[in-house]
Amino acid sequence: MRENARVTSSDRRDYQELVDEISELLGAPATLENRNFELIAFGAYDSEGDLDPSALDPVRTRSILTRRSTSAVRHWFEGFGITRATGPVRIPRTPEAGVYRGRICLPVRHRGVVLGYVWLLDYDPGPTEQQLAAAMLVTGRIGALLADEAQHGADLTRELRAVLTAEPGWPRDMAVAELRTALGVRADGPHTVVCVAPWPSADPDNAPSVRTLPGARALCAIPWGGGTSHALKAVGDTQQSLVLLVGLRSTDTLTPAVSAATRLLERAAAPGPPGGAGRTTAGSARGGAGAGAGQAARPEGGAGGTGAGSGGAAQDAATGRDGGPGRSTGGGSHGGVAAGIAAARTGLAGLGTAWAEASAAARAALAEPRLGPVAQWAAIGPYRLLTSLPPEAAHDPALHALLSPAHRELARTAEVYLDCAGQAGRTAAELGIHRQTLYYRLSRVEQLTGLDLDDGEDRLLLHMALKAARL
Repeated sequence: MRENARVTSSDRRDYQELVDEISELLGAPATLENRNFELIAFGAYDSEGDLDPSALDPVRTRSILTRRSTSAVRHWFEGFGITRATGPVRIPRTPEAGVYRGRICLPVRHRGVVLGYVWLLDYDPGPTEQQLAAAMLVTGRIGALLADEAQHGADLTRELRAVLTAEPGWPRDMAVAELRTALGVRADGPHTVVCVAPWPSADPDNAPSVRTLPGARALCAIPWGGGTSHALKAVGDTQQSLVLLVGLRSTDTLTPAVSAATRLLERAAAPGPPGGAGRTTAGSARGGAGAGAGQAARPEGGAGGTGAGSGGAAQDAATGRDGGPGRSTGGGSHGGVAAGIAAARTGLAGLGTAWAEASAAARAALAEPRLGPVAQWAAIGPYRLLTSLPPEAAHDPALHALLSPAHRELARTAEVYLDCAGQAGRTAAELGIHRQTLYYRLSRVEQLTGLDLDDGEDRLLLHMALKAARL
């Protein structure tokens, strides 16, 4: 194994080349997954006797597209002993489990620890023992790469966390310098920060692998609210966020960050521990299984890879909006989890600011469903200002009575009215009420707050305070 190596794009090409080599050796397309069912690479093998696509498991395509399989798939295939195997394991076809073709699993190990799996669909007459032995030698080279990258990923996790948790000034400057050294030339390229919050686990083993996320450089879990701004501290240190440093091709597009954020949201919303053990720890007894992401089906007979369910709160029948001021609904998130993406930058000097932007965008997506589940800092409008305010700013004395549970309907009416720029007809239509009912409610809002809705500054105060109450 290479010593003191840093994982680069060439390492990722190495995985593809090694999988292609196995495909050629065995005369069948092979798939490489890490031990947590996350797809790393898959090979295409062209021949006149290629497999009939109609005979393939429907989950093969889905797994390649989603790059992962469900925990049910994992447990089902682990039942065949693949976590303990040191040689090829043949798994019979089981139509009732959705496995329409048999599998051959080649465990990928390094120093006795299983780090991943190479999967191929079994065929007749199948590979010879000599072919399988040659393929197993290739899996040893894959294992060395995986072990090397796992160690590298752990190092960058520590360095990224140090940057995000360090106090401004020289402590953060030193942490940034260490991260810059670890990243090498990539440190000077364009990048952004993604924040997924609240992340369900503080356990680093429950984070996904950096390798499976587009453009990922490093990730870590830190307390959500562990930053230095008042707005971040308002969230509370008991919750966790998952922070991802994403490399970009240019500062003009955030596509890799959006893809990574979407994948993390799906992982957070999936049943069971979020993401599984994303990093490899020496001596781990769990092993994990790749169900040939795409080559394995769920025991229930469904597709491998769970589509993330959007966990939205029930919409208010009158307004069509999720929740209201001061009511946390998570309506725009996946199961009450949202993602924020900072503005793109070049170099690492502004990493602390980028983290604050990403965290603020995630808070905005949780507070305002229409912004989520993935919100970009540049697109959250007034929440760029609101998320930077101290928590007491959301509790203006004029709104104390209006924001009580007894007047939730009035608060919602006021917010819709202000969102509609004070247009009564538009507001009444959106709320599904008569104009006279709207006028009555607005007069009650004025009575409760002492504000004049014909006064621009009073309107501004009311509107900002209602939005701040969502946070």
